[in-house]
Amino acid sequence: MAEKSARGAEAGADIADMSFEKALAELETIVEKLERGDVPLAESIAIYERGEALKKHCDTLLKAAEAKVEKIRTDGEGNPVGTEPLDVE
Repeated sequence: MAEKSARGAEAGADIADMSFEKALAELETIVEKLERGDVPLAESIAIYERGEALKKHCDTLLKAAEAKVEKIRTDGEGNPVGTEPLDVE
């Protein structure tokens, strides 16, 4: 059981270092494998758990990116006059 826990921590560290694009690509591959339905049950469970971790990582990266995005404010004539936080909901 400790070996499984150590593998999980190692996989989490691997995911934490991934770019959004790399994590999303791996998540798409996992979804394709699971949708095919030809993966053994034990492997399906393991890759599903990794997929959940990848999804959380992508969500975190997206939220961080959204926090950095600003909306350009314009005056009545369409000229830029400053920025304000982007309202995403």
